[in-house]
Formats: sequence, C-alpha cells, structure tokens
Amino acid sequence: MANQAQRNFKQAPLPFIGQKRMFLKHFERVLMENINNDGEGWTIIDVFGGSGLLSHAAKRIKPKASVIYNDFDGYSDRLKHISDINRLREILYQTVDGIIPKNKRISKHLKQEIINKIKAFKGFLDLNSLSSWLLFSGQQVASLDELYGKDFWHCIRQSDYPEAIGYLDGIEVIRESFHVLLPKFKDNPKTLFILDPPYLCTRQESYKQATYFDLIDFLRLINLTRPPYIFFSSTKSEFIRFIEYTQEQQVDNWESFAGAKRIVVNASASYSGKYEDNLIYKF
Repeated sequence: MANQAQRNFKQAPLPFIGQKRMFLKHFERVLMENINNDGEGWTIIDVFGGSGLLSHAAKRIKPKASVIYNDFDGYSDRLKHISDINRLREILYQTVDGIIPKNKRISKHLKQEIINKIKAFKGFLDLNSLSSWLLFSGQQVASLDELYGKDFWHCIRQSDYPEAIGYLDGIEVIRESFHVLLPKFKDNPKTLFILDPPYLCTRQESYKQATYFDLIDFLRLINLTRPPYIFFSSTKSEFIRFIEYTQEQQVDNWESFAGAKRIVVNASASYSGKYEDNLIYKF
C-alpha cells in the first residue's frame, strides 16, 4: 500500500463524457473540510463511478478511507486495453495526418478507409475513444454501426493515452445497481455517498444501458439520498429545480436537501452553449 495513489491523475486516462475534472479542486476542498485527518474509519462510495476519477481523487485525498468505485459502465475494463487503444489511435492518426487539417471534416473516401481499418483491427475497439477521435465535439453514439453512420471529423489525438498505472490502487471496484448498493450503507454516518448520476433529461448514449437512469431511477435516488453526500448535477437537467420544489412542498425526502451547500462551475460546449455544473453537498 506504500505506493498507493502516488500518481495524481487530473483527468481520467481514457475519454469519458461527464468526468468531473473541472470540479476536482472543489471536491478536494469539501473532503478536506468535512472528513478529518486521512479519512480513517470512513467509507467513500462513488455510486455512479463513471471514469473513476472521483474515486481516484478521494483515495489520494483521504488515503486511509475505504473507497468503493461502482464501475457500472465497465470503465476499468477499458483501462486494461490502453495499449490496443493507443495502437489503433496511431493507425488512424497516420491515415489522416497531413491530409485533413485538425478539427476539419473527413472526406467520404477517407472515412471509408478509416472504417475499413477499424473493422480490420485485431484488438480491442473502444467506442468512447473512437467517438472522441472521429465525431464532432461532444457527440455520443451507442454502437459502432451508429458511429459509421455519422460524419467523421479529424479530432484524433496526436499522442498516446497514458498507462493507468496506480489509477485504481487501493480502491475496491464493484458493479452494482445504486438502489441495491445504497441501502447497505444508509445507516452508517461515516459513509459518504458521491452521487454523479447521468443527468436527467439529457442524452445518455455513452452509458451502457439505454434505460440506465430514467425518471423513476431519479426519484428512487432522491429518496435514497441522505447526508453525508456530494451530489453533482447540471442546469442541463432538472435537478436543481426539483430540489427547490421538494423544499417548497416538503416532499420526496426534502429534509436530506434542506441546508445543503452548492458550488457552481460555469461550463460550455460548442454544440449546446453555456450551462452550469453544480456540486451539492451536505455533511
């Protein structure tokens, strides 16, 4: 355990839509202000683990805490194939380098050549990485066939992804539905829930299940939430308005959100304009 979390990743090793790198300094401050010392005796559960970046940060900030990464999207499986992903990246980059300027549309002829090379590749195909290389900013797809039907753009990164050495060291990786996981720890006051669900009312192609997080799941999560928690959301969803409604009407577990603190980060995306990301927390 001596080498645990020595390498400090400021972003996830592989692409993942919605990773919370812009919130890391705020996340660190909240943990430092509310959990004593190195976190001994605490359990921190990254309930919607995503890229694992928050799990990694939590273990680095509070190394004696037990950190559980609920890898419902299989991100840790992707990390095992970084060498394959880098190998394909180099093949595709060499296909367009010097022919198509960076961030420009790829011609139909060259697009077909890229598709042929992807289909011929003898190794792991990472849909998230391919989408980040070949689709216009922020676009998501659920399958390779859907990817092949889109216009291609030259967004292929010039360098390899870093090896994820130490990224999940000392972290327990599980895969469980949140409505099964949360009740197991609901009565432990020294278990912190990190809640970063897919944003309600937004497209969720990057997640493994089409019904991964719908309205019913959102309401179920609201009723399972209790302090201490750190809850991420965005004005691209209806979360803040819903919480305001629960306070006004005193419904749907409203006490758990009464007096919660909020940190706002302004963000923008070229395809959807400006929006706010929110960190809501209560200890």
